[in-house]
Amino acid sequence: MTQTKEFDIIALGRACIDLNAVEYNRPMEESMTFKKYVGGSPANIAIGSSKLGVKSGFIGKIPDDQHGRFIKKFMSEAGIDTSEMVTDHEGHKSGLAFTEIKSPSECSILMYRENVADLFLKPEEISEDYIKKTKMLLVSGTALAMSPSREAALKAISIARKHNIQVTFELDYRPYTWNNPTEVEIYYSLVAQQSDIVIGTRDEYNQMEGLEKGDNQTTISNLFKHQPNLIVIKHGVEGSYAYTKAGESYRAGSYKTNVLKTFGAGDSYAAAFLYAISVGKEIETALKYGSASAAIVVSKHSSSEAMPTVAEIEELIQAQS
Repeated sequence: MTQTKEFDIIALGRACIDLNAVEYNRPMEESMTFKKYVGGSPANIAIGSSKLGVKSGFIGKIPDDQHGRFIKKFMSEAGIDTSEMVTDHEGHKSGLAFTEIKSPSECSILMYRENVADLFLKPEEISEDYIKKTKMLLVSGTALAMSPSREAALKAISIARKHNIQVTFELDYRPYTWNNPTEVEIYYSLVAQQSDIVIGTRDEYNQMEGLEKGDNQTTISNLFKHQPNLIVIKHGVEGSYAYTKAGESYRAGSYKTNVLKTFGAGDSYAAAFLYAISVGKEIETALKYGSASAAIVVSKHSSSEAMPTVAEIEELIQAQS
């Protein structure tokens, strides 16, 4: 990614509201106070990228209400270009995610995703001129769950391919958004095969492949027959693996941290990994950046506001190397 462009990355997909329980170590039924943040995987990745000094833009749809204005203002103040955030005038609302923090290992999310604005982004609202301004387009899997957002994402990918813009697919599988597992297999495979970089957990790749228990070698053998040249597969506390089409493989472990909650790790991982790749760091180093960034975010209350700086990531890597 050496060419001069206005943006290093443009993320496409959902930007919504996270309501994180302020009271820790108790079930949601007993939680009385929640703190509001911006959430949604592509929004978090854009925020995390911007905090790392990456020039970031965002394509998505937000409601014409207080939540929509809060999202746009927060992201704009985080340094993200929000000129292509489309306002919905058809009465659709923001997705809401209530998070429960029972213990560091027992966290759950109660999602409200019916008729949410982000899934009503239309193909005709995708600007070719805007996408041409970036080095990388990042698409999250949830954007593929319904029409017309699905077609909007496919159109954006088609434009990126046309202009030799790198496409990254963050699998971001959320079961409650999909009608059935077959649709997940179809559309995830379709987009993964057209992407240059694919990032996800082992469980998410299993969903894409329609398997209960897949294996990394089979995954990469299948995907490397297509467009991808870099595949990242995360295995939780076991660490993460990266594979290149040239046959190289890399692994990085996870970093010790004082875990508060489990959500937000994947988004911070993707932001830091892609940042490291974009500035020319080795793939093994990029895996470490991703793991360290994830460790920092799970130790804090929010996802978006907790995204770390480069200095914080490098400090953790150094401390545990």
